[in-house]
Amino acid sequence: MTSQPRTLSLKSLIAGKRQEYLAVLRELLAASADGEQALQRAIAQRFEGMGCQVESISSRPNRFVLPADFAAPSAVPETERVSVVAVLPGTGGGRSLLAFAHPDSEPVADTEQWRHDPFAGEIEDGRMYGWGIADDLSGVVAMICALDAVGAAGLNLSGDLICASAVSKRRAQGIYALLERGYQADAAIYLHPAESGAGLGDIKARASGLMYFRIRVSGQPPHTSEPTHSPFYHLAVNPIDKAWLVYRALAELAEERARRVQHPAYADIGRSTNLHISHIAAGNGARPGRVAEHTIMTGSVTFPPDEDIAAVQREVEAAVQQASGDDVWLREHPAQVEWLQGTSGVEVAEDSDIFQTVAGAIEGVKGAAPSIQSLHAGSEIRAPNHFKGIPALGFGPLSGDNTQSGGTDEWVSVDDFINMVEVVATIMVDWCV
Repeated sequence: MTSQPRTLSLKSLIAGKRQEYLAVLRELLAASADGEQALQRAIAQRFEGMGCQVESISSRPNRFVLPADFAAPSAVPETERVSVVAVLPGTGGGRSLLAFAHPDSEPVADTEQWRHDPFAGEIEDGRMYGWGIADDLSGVVAMICALDAVGAAGLNLSGDLICASAVSKRRAQGIYALLERGYQADAAIYLHPAESGAGLGDIKARASGLMYFRIRVSGQPPHTSEPTHSPFYHLAVNPIDKAWLVYRALAELAEERARRVQHPAYADIGRSTNLHISHIAAGNGARPGRVAEHTIMTGSVTFPPDEDIAAVQREVEAAVQQASGDDVWLREHPAQVEWLQGTSGVEVAEDSDIFQTVAGAIEGVKGAAPSIQSLHAGSEIRAPNHFKGIPALGFGPLSGDNTQSGGTDEWVSVDDFINMVEVVATIMVDWCV
């Protein structure tokens, strides 16, 4: 635990540097207007100025290195993208820590609906506004400022500290690139707020597994050269009718799984797993008289961290096969399942050293113990846990209106951002001893 003098030293120092740290956040937000590479260069310069050993790692997206994770080919161009890693060597004998966040946001699109300049860092009613400021530039800046605070307080770390500005959006997976490069730590913290709206009141200590799928159901238009199929409809096989059989089978599986698959962490919401169809497409809306050749359904399934991803796949496939086997047409033309993307779940124990350290730091700063946020699926805390056996937790400042979730005027609480800097600095000092 943190000693009282050390805690007071960091608290008073960070409070005195409040405007300086907000200026850093504003400066890097402005740098992001020139693109991801310009932002990463500015971040690297910040770390170099604090005496870190800095490396830039180029990698391509769509690199699924975990055996259980997968993704279908993406239409996103697989251009190389750069992650920045900064290492502050410890004095020796202490535990090492990896702190990481992602600097990239969604591609800049229409900002006409914004009330605030997306790259000016305007502050109103205690909130700083900016493109990607919550998701997740504030996390990158928090580690920069926390490292500055530790140095300014004259506190030496025994263990190595690794800070990573790792690209993430659009399947970039920069965190995997640096782990593949050989970076290792005793624990990791992912400086990204939970999407719960509770800010530092929540810790991501677990994440559900998540898979996306597509199902193709074939039909048969009537054999006619007439432009309108309606007079011959009785001779057709409507793929929408057949897709409905598959839809019902998956809905029944969803309810059966909800009764059977239980995890105590999800008791409060009453469900540990969900499966649903999110989109159905068939035919041409501009030609309502014609019968489609096929129906496409896309959907998603989530599952608790202790459930095997391959076993969940087999259950979905079995339900689709059963629906096909029960229908005369589908027996000869079975529905086809295509798995688009999948990530396994993860869980870090509450009694682990890193959880106790993070929770203690948050409680020391905020005055209240944080809760565990269990509802995020596919979180990047998976990468260190599954790939290198590094227990990883996620947390971040109060924020909202994320662009990725369809919001405008994305923001972060100024007070909670400063609290975040103090929490991260405290964890660095308490862990790397």
